Amino acid sequence: MNIFRFAGDMTHLISILILLLKIYATKSCAGISLKTQELYALVFLTRYLDLFTDYVSLYNSVMKIVFIASSLAIVWCMRRHPLVRRSYDKDLDTFRHQFVVLACFVLALILHERFTIQEVFWAFSIYLEAVAILPQLVLLQRSGNVDNLTGQYVLFLGAYRGLYIINWIYRYFTEDHFTRWIACVSGLVQTALYADFFYYYYMSWKTNTKLKLPA
Repeated sequence: MNIFRFAGDMTHLISILILLLKIYATKSCAGISLKTQELYALVFLTRYLDLFTDYVSLYNSVMKIVFIASSLAIVWCMRRHPLVRRSYDKDLDTFRHQFVVLACFVLALILHERFTIQEVFWAFSIYLEAVAILPQLVLLQRSGNVDNLTGQYVLFLGAYRGLYIINWIYRYFTEDHFTRWIACVSGLVQTALYADFFYYYYMSWKTNTKLKLPA
């Protein structure tokens, strides 16, 4: 493992901890897209099918379990917690994510590295993660104002993907047979989706004003 991947993992973990802090400290999920969280839960469940079959390292296994457990816990809270679910912005969170899931699965059947169940689901999870943030970004644009914790959550989530792109570049030049082109292309698409948010976050920080995305 290189420093860029480790930094990406830690940044990803921080984004999840920020979201859990928001939910458990405020007993509110206002401004958070349940559909994005469901997509991320599906991403981790399909990507880590090898959790109990292919052991890489203790770090690798623990991180997989943490990402799966935390994503399912967030979805459960937003759906079932008696206080948290009352603050869910259902009327704003109307992105039709089922069509995204279907499109990514069809794409995975067409474009994959090896035609096995595990590899197809791995490709599916990569494609789905690239666009999983869309319902969240749409919700924030519709709601207008973005609270600090939600803004930081999205910021660290985008930073994680940026660090992973650097990781892939590093691995391309240092490993003899690095061929994860699906992850590289999907990562670039995902990072591009954050560009607009990054711009408005920077302008908000520069002018010391509340973050607000244009409708």
